[in-house]
Amino acid sequence: MREPDFEDTFDGDRLDDRRWVAAYLPQWTTRAAAAARYRVGGGLLRLRIEEDQPPWCPELEGELRVSSLQTGVFAGPVGSTVGQHGRGSGAVVREAQRNVRLHTPMYGRTEMRARTTDDPRSMAALWLIGYEDSPERSAEICVCEIFGRDVGPGATRVGMGLHPFGDPSITDDFTVETLPIDARDFHVYAAEWTPREVSFFVDGRHVRTVGQSPGYPMQLMLGIYEFPGPPGGRPYPKELVVDYVRTYRP
Repeated sequence: MREPDFEDTFDGDRLDDRRWVAAYLPQWTTRAAAAARYRVGGGLLRLRIEEDQPPWCPELEGELRVSSLQTGVFAGPVGSTVGQHGRGSGAVVREAQRNVRLHTPMYGRTEMRARTTDDPRSMAALWLIGYEDSPERSAEICVCEIFGRDVGPGATRVGMGLHPFGDPSITDDFTVETLPIDARDFHVYAAEWTPREVSFFVDGRHVRTVGQSPGYPMQLMLGIYEFPGPPGGRPYPKELVVDYVRTYRP
């Protein structure tokens, strides 16, 4: 059995800053707005959307709120458009960042064991993006993307696949699969990434394979999002509860 190249089982009561940056794409906004809300304890990470949490970047995405961890940061100087996952939106670097590269695998297996909410305005996801900002290194591997509105006692719709963004070698190939699970319980979501393809698994069962592959280092992105909408839904905090995150070399 392979030993993990990267592993966090969230033991103790503090987030390990040798593994994670506790902010979502901080270059495009302010550090305060990008900061994740979370709790660590009992061997679990609880990423949270809280009632008093500000929108992460009103100029780009309105009232969207995010609590997310990532394993790297890459951005240019203030006022530039250089930075990860700008998505052609016209985003400009608002605060200087120290570029860090904590974990940026190239190929291998990425997996997490987690449970999420059925709140209709929330979404939880684990994904990988190219570490550096350049058009040919900007694709995304979405290990899993789960909207609360798609979670039920007998089935959950789970998104998985690839998005090219600016990578001309990748064609968008993303599907939402209906699986016989309740995502409010713990399940294992994984992607096996090789030089030729990316295969997706839930609880060890193969779900689908995409016959293309980004060929550059990528960093992990782990988060919960709340979209704007009418009042209602589940009480705060909205939570993505994570038991572990692991990556394995090929």
